Amino acid sequence: MNHYLVELASVMAVFSFAIVAPGADTAMVMRQSLTHGRRAGILTAFGVGTSLLFHLSYTILGLGLVVSQSLLLFSLIKWAGAAYLAYMGVMALRAPAPVLPEAGAAEATGNRMSALKAFGLGFITNALNPKPILFFLSLFSTLVSPATPALVKGGYGLVMATCLIAWFSAVSCFLTMPRVREAFARAGQWINRVTGLVFIAFSVRLALSRAE
Repeated sequence: MNHYLVELASVMAVFSFAIVAPGADTAMVMRQSLTHGRRAGILTAFGVGTSLLFHLSYTILGLGLVVSQSLLLFSLIKWAGAAYLAYMGVMALRAPAPVLPEAGAAEATGNRMSALKAFGLGFITNALNPKPILFFLSLFSTLVSPATPALVKGGYGLVMATCLIAWFSAVSCFLTMPRVREAFARAGQWINRVTGLVFIAFSVRLALSRAE
């Protein structure tokens, strides 16, 4: 038991840096929170966390190694993810200035997003990024013993996903605080321009990545 706790602590020590590092997931949660409100931002966070469990599940099963060693599979996932981020970037650049919903009230009728769509945006943004495959493979191969049962590894993943959801939910709550919202409201169209360019930048970065 103590051995597993040490492993979990080691994994979380590394993963904590990955959580706070800016990425496409962060940009998506921020945009969802600013344009569609706290509810959409938190649902998007749950989508990202669920996608993390998706990546981790097939990594534990050994399929992650297959993908990392197959240039074709890695490239297919990579280009699909890059295209998706580029599309989101273009849509953000073309979108009108966001109308932020009233603080403490339900989202404006015209700006409300369904729970399934908000969750799906978070899930797809993370699922179409092949880099987590390589991250989990390197993380588990160096910090987790091969003798550790798959169920225990799954427990590690559940803790990681929970922490990721908690972090992004906290980000969403912060961004939807009245004073913060007011500051972003004054930015107006720049919210879409900046997030659009960020999505496109991550698209280019993903397209240029390699399976090392």
